[in-house]
Amino acid sequence: MSQGTDRHTEARVVALRHEGEDAAARLPSLLAEADRIAATVAQGVHGRRRSGIGETFWQYRHHRPEDGRAAVDWRQSAKTDQLFVRQNEWEAANTVSLWRDGSPSMQFASSRNLASKADRAAVCLIAVAALLTQGGERVSVLGESAIARTGALGLERVSRRLVTGPGAASSVEAPHVARFSRIVLASDFLDPPETWQARLSRFAAMEANGVLLRIVDPAEEDFPYSGRTRFEAPGSGETLLFGRAEEARKAYRARWQEQGERLTALARQFGWTLITHRTDRPATSAVLSLYRTLAQDV
Repeated sequence: MSQGTDRHTEARVVALRHEGEDAAARLPSLLAEADRIAATVAQGVHGRRRSGIGETFWQYRHHRPEDGRAAVDWRQSAKTDQLFVRQNEWEAANTVSLWRDGSPSMQFASSRNLASKADRAAVCLIAVAALLTQGGERVSVLGESAIARTGALGLERVSRRLVTGPGAASSVEAPHVARFSRIVLASDFLDPPETWQARLSRFAAMEANGVLLRIVDPAEEDFPYSGRTRFEAPGSGETLLFGRAEEARKAYRARWQEQGERLTALARQFGWTLITHRTDRPATSAVLSLYRTLAQDV
């Protein structure tokens, strides 16, 4: 290995270490914020009734081929010419997989008084993970934690990965999830709609669905810029200079609205729920919407 390569490798290691240290430094404050939000939301939600392996009877349903012979309730089935399965209340732990987009655009914050989109996404996901684990459900980070866990240990591990993990695109482009999984994808969804259509198609092939949590900085939606303004594309370093930025406002807002409408249509097409959250608004409403959506029967 050449001396130049050695220097490049060493510089990369140092840069990654500093990046990791910065992320770790944010962890306590983000966890504290998520805990506060989860406690607030918990006061406004109620228990759930879901089918599972608990002991409290809920209802009978028709037998399906994938249930197998052992699942048949023969006493109930003997009363008719059809096969039935006994369903009990949801007392077992289900699994929810979470993903926080690690794209460079997620690091954007238009003001020092606002959280970056990545940090707000992490806070919302950690808060909903806290609520889920309190209810006995298992949580995992898509593409980063093979084993879903519950309880304090599961929450701690998931929280750390949501803050410091890469949030790689490969996690949604080649997902590894169980059939009928529930997923939460937190992103700004600035990739082309065709890209997200392909990604959601892969989840649909696994009969998995869930929630798209769209994180938006207010400047992205409002385009408040005027006068001579230089814009830089996150991650690429490419710049665009406007002599009078306000002249581009109308066209920009029309394009932004179109992006949102196409994302809404995609969510509807694949049976996902779309929740849009601006970083200048309290995270509590987004977490409450997330939790209530996940609490519905699947």
